Formats: sequence, structure tokens, C-alpha cells
Amino acid sequence: MVDHVFTDLTLAALYDRLNPWGPGDEFYLGLVRTARSVLDIGCGTGQLLRRARAEGHQGRLMGLDPAAAMLVQARRARPDGVEWVLGDMRTRPWNGEFDLVVMTGHAFQELVGDEEIRQCLRGARAALCDGGRFVFETRNPAARVWERWTPDRVYEITAEDGTSVRVWYEVQGGGLSGGRVRFTETYDGDGWTAPQECPGVLRFLDRESLEGFLADAGLTVVEQYGDWGRGPVTPASPEIITVAERAA
Repeated sequence: MVDHVFTDLTLAALYDRLNPWGPGDEFYLGLVRTARSVLDIGCGTGQLLRRARAEGHQGRLMGLDPAAAMLVQARRARPDGVEWVLGDMRTRPWNGEFDLVVMTGHAFQELVGDEEIRQCLRGARAALCDGGRFVFETRNPAARVWERWTPDRVYEITAEDGTSVRVWYEVQGGGLSGGRVRFTETYDGDGWTAPQECPGVLRFLDRESLEGFLADAGLTVVEQYGDWGRGPVTPASPEIITVAERAA
């Protein structure tokens, strides 16, 4: 049995297998199909934009991500005509270039500090052309999803080399504290010398706090949904899916 050297590239190669295409991806793909120019903030492995281009999208598509290993995966599909940019919304100036800006896969919750959130939202506003929309989702804190992130729930996936990888999560510190949930994500694979633990922090914002940040950044909420079927936001809704535009 050959030992695996666990690196960020290894994690990135597992991402799409751990997060297979689902209803949320279909929701965003429907928006991308009708947009002429799209910026995907925190694009990860780029599967949304790659799928759109493979379907024949002829407009401008740009994926932005701070993780170089994720963009390695995104670029594996070249040539695809998608611009892959390493960085975040501070990487470059934005000047009304896109009629759709998206932030998928709960990437918005990776912004744990107030100023991080403000910088991202200001950048998203600056990137929007007149009439453009910024669409993103965050888990509804009222649904308390972190209570199901327990070590007994093990997810098993098959790596590209055919070996089995097991993944589980464990919340630290008892759950939600100061609007944040701290957790560890543990990976263990056949032939690995030891499990790999990855600490993480996610920010959970309720609707009122979220709308406050948006307003401060010059963005107005147009629509909000509680699920990928466009149902209303209720205390039991798993998501807060927000459609925003530049304030008048």
C-alpha cells in the first residue's frame, strides 16, 4: 500500500466528489445562462462556470478564488475560455464589468469578520453594471444545521485513484458563539499515514444583520428565498438565498 502525501492539492482534488452537483448548482446555472458577463466569487474548482461554458455560454466568465490549489483544479479543463483569477475582491479594482455576480457553495460564510464582509460586498457592488444582480446564499442560523455536524456522520467518497476517503465534522466550543461556529473537518483515506484535520470557522448571519451589511455597502435586497425551490424564508428554511442590486 502506497502512502499518500496529503497537501492542499489533494484536498482540492476531492472537493467536487465531496460536493457533487445539486439543486443549488442548478439554481445558479439557470442565472448564469441568461447573463452576458458573470463573476463567480470564491469559485472553488470552477465547476459552475465550466458547466456553463460547456453548455455553450458565449459571454465573459470569470472565477475568483484565494486558494491556488482550487484554481489548479479549475484550470485542468482548459482550454475553456474562462478567466481564472487568484485572490479576493481586493485583488483588483472593479468597474461595473458584470451583469451577474454570484457567490455559491456557502462561500459567503467564510467571511467571518465584519470588515471582510464589508470589503466583499463593496467589491461586488463595484463589479456590477447598471441593472446587474448579486446573488449568494448563507445557511439560515435559525435552522441550527451545525447540530448535525457530528463525528458519527461519516461521508465516504472515492478519490480519483479509486481509493476510499472518509470525511467527518466536529463542532468545537458547543456551537454558535458570537455568530460563528468553529469546527474541524477530518479526512482519512486508504493508505494515508494519519488523518488530516482542517480547522474552520463559519459566520452565521440572520436576515436583519445580512440586510444591514448589504445596505451599508450600497446594495438593496430584491428577493430572498429559503430553499432552492424559491420558497419563502421561514425559521425552518435551510438557506437564506439573497438577490441584491445596486441601491439607487
